[in-house]
This record gives sequence, structure tokens and C-alpha cells, in this order.
Amino acid sequence: MNLSQFIRILWARLKIVLFVLLVTMLTTLAVSLWLPKSYKATTTVLLMSKGVDPVTGLTMPVQLMHGFMATQLDVISSTRTALMVVDRLKLDQNPSIRQQFKDSGGEGNIRLWLAAFLLKNIDVEPSRDSNVIAIHYKGTDPAFASAMANAFAAAYQEMSIRLTVEPSQQASAYLTNQINVLRDKLDAAQRKVSQFQREEGIVDVDNRLDVETRRLNELSSQLIVAQGEVMGSGGENPDRADGGHSVVTNSLINGLKVNLAQAEAKLADAEQKLGKNHPDYEGAKAQVIKLRMDLAKHTNVTSKKAISREAEIRAALEAQKIRVFALQQARDELNLLLREMEGAQHAYDSVLQNLNRTNLEGRSNLSSVSILDPASPPVSHDSPNLLLNMVLSVFLGSLLGVVFGLLIEILDRRVRAAEDLAELLPAPILGELNWRKPKSPRFRLPVMRYSYKTGINH
Repeated sequence: MNLSQFIRILWARLKIVLFVLLVTMLTTLAVSLWLPKSYKATTTVLLMSKGVDPVTGLTMPVQLMHGFMATQLDVISSTRTALMVVDRLKLDQNPSIRQQFKDSGGEGNIRLWLAAFLLKNIDVEPSRDSNVIAIHYKGTDPAFASAMANAFAAAYQEMSIRLTVEPSQQASAYLTNQINVLRDKLDAAQRKVSQFQREEGIVDVDNRLDVETRRLNELSSQLIVAQGEVMGSGGENPDRADGGHSVVTNSLINGLKVNLAQAEAKLADAEQKLGKNHPDYEGAKAQVIKLRMDLAKHTNVTSKKAISREAEIRAALEAQKIRVFALQQARDELNLLLREMEGAQHAYDSVLQNLNRTNLEGRSNLSSVSILDPASPPVSHDSPNLLLNMVLSVFLGSLLGVVFGLLIEILDRRVRAAEDLAELLPAPILGELNWRKPKSPRFRLPVMRYSYKTGINH
């Protein structure tokens, strides 16, 4: 079917197309006049994006993140928000509404029934390039529609506060239990540190360790000196009397050495001058022997004292080492206890800080939602829109008319041009006669003419 055939079919079935169009328009007009009038009230709310939370002082994320607006739309049209509207306006206590609930069957909870009814008439529309959300409510009563739109906006504002506060309250309850546990751990750690210091007699581990370390170093130095004295005094061979470091530092031995040297010189002089048999020589010899015996005696005593002193210093050094090692071990154990106590203190302080913040958030009544334009009772109804319905009926009626015209043409196919006949018959067309329906004869009335000459009507 080409365009010319389509136009010829529509022209032939014009009456059917016009009839279907007329019926569609009349039906649309009747239905539009019969339907009850519906009014739409609109409330707009603004989602404010704050840079810093006034309660916690923390930087808040940008609210226009992906999915945030869709989440807010779901919150507005949620059953919990609708139940808040029902409770706010006390709709479940209205006698007429309760009667309607009973007439509808009265099954279930009236609050849920009202919430489902309200959500059927609510429409939430976000703005494309801003943080504004429009809340539409449709109803047969303009005042009721505006009241519902404003109630949903107020409920959404309160719901935004609750959704922020409730997690903080739950976190606060959890942190309160945790802080009691952490406080017990901190007290136990502090008691361990105090008990350990009391048992070990430690006031300041570091200072005491420094003092004991210095004492250990002093004993080490004294031991080196004592070992030198022992070696110098003939400690390895107590019978030696040739002197050494102890002898040099001992004034009595030095005096005996000087006297012995003088006596030996006197003895040598007496031997040369007087001879060995002279009494003065014997006296000088006896004096030398006596001085040697005194020197050996004092040297032996000095050596024994040096050995005894070296042993005492060595024992004191070993004891000091044990004391320093024990103090070092005690300091290590105390450091472990102190680190455990510091960890418990840090955990306690951190949880306490979070608890204070969550307590503030849990008591906050600040909302990021502000009502921008509250709804007022609409003056004109929103639906049915008679003009729009009639325009749509013209389009739909025309389409249906064309469809019905083509359907009838398919059921009752007619030859309307030579092209149609050429498609139906394989024979060639020899000629074409332009036949027109003869016009019906017109009835003419006789004309009466009057002659002035003869005075006769013809």
C-alpha cells in the first residue's frame, strides 16, 4: 500500500474516521466531567550541605554524593514517615476515618492502613540541579492535601534527625559498656604496677639504675687498682721481699728500706775497715738482719692485705653486678607493666572521647533539612485536566479512526483506482472511463408572465 492508496482509503472511510473521533472526544469529555476533582498541594524542602558539624567539629562529607538524593526520596516515601504523619495528625483517632476502616473490612492495623493510603497519594520529585525536593500530595479536599504535604515535610525533617541521632544513641550505649570494661582493665594494670614497685622497693627505676651502675663502675676501677697492688706487692709469691707498688706507696716499708740500705752500707764499711770478727761488724750485721726481717714481715703483711682487699672488692663487684642485673630485669618487667597500663589508658581515653562525641550527637536536634516553601490550599484542581484530556482525545480518536477505517477496508476491499485493479487482475488495462453519477433533475416552477398589451398572463 502506497501513500496515494492510503489517502484514497481514508477519504472513502472518512465518515467512520470522523465518527470514531467524535465518539472518543465525547467519551473523554464525559469521563473528565464525571471524574471527581483532585487537588495537588506542594511543599518544597531544602537539603543543606554543611562543611563542619557544629556538634562534633568534624568535616562532613558532601551530601550530593551518588545515591544520596535517591535515599532521601525513599525516606520521604517510607512507611515509617507515613506512620509519623498519622501519629502527628492523630488520623487513627478520627471517628470518620475509623468508620471507613471498618467499612473496608477492618483487617490489620489502622495505622498501617492509613500509612498505605497516604503513600498512594504522595509523589516526591527531586530538583535536577539543586538540593531542593518537592513533596506533592493529591486529594479531593484542598485543605487536606496541603495539610498532608506539610505533615510529610515536617515528618521528613524529624526523621532526618532521628536517623542521625539513633545510631549515635546505640553507639553511646555500646561505648558505655566498653568504657566500664576498659576502666576495669586500666585499674588492674595500675594495681599491678603499684604492687610490683612496692614489692621490689622501686621508686624511680631509671635513677636508681644509674646510681647502681656508677657504683658498679667504681668497684671495677677499685678492683683494677687492688689487682695492681697485689701484683706489685708480690701477691703471686708472698715470700718475695723485693718490693713493688705497695711497697712504694707504703711509708713504713719505704722507711725500713732506707734504714736497711744505711745499715747495709755501714756493714760494708765495717767489713772493710774492721773485719768480720770485730764487734762493731757483728752489731752492724745483726742490725741488718733485724731490718731485713722487719721489712720482710711488713712486706708480707702488706701483700696479704692487698690480696684480702682485692678479694673483698671482687666480691662486692660480683654482688653489685647481681644487683644491677636484678634491677635491670625489674626495670624491664616494670616497663612491660607500664606499657600495658599506657595501652589501657590510651584505649580508655579514646573510647571516652568517642563516648563524649556520641553523647553530644545523640542529644542533638539539628537537622540538615529545612522547609523552603510550605504548601497552601490550591485554588484550582490539578486533575482532571479538561484541555489536556481533549487534546489527547483528538490524537487518540484520530488514531483509532484511522485504525478502524483500515480494518473495515481490509474486511470490505474495494477497487478505487486502476492501480488496485492492476494488483488484483493479471490482465492489462485497455482503457479507463471517468464515470460520474448523473445529477438528479431539478424541479422548476412555471414562470407567470403578464403582457401589458393584451393584459393576459402567459
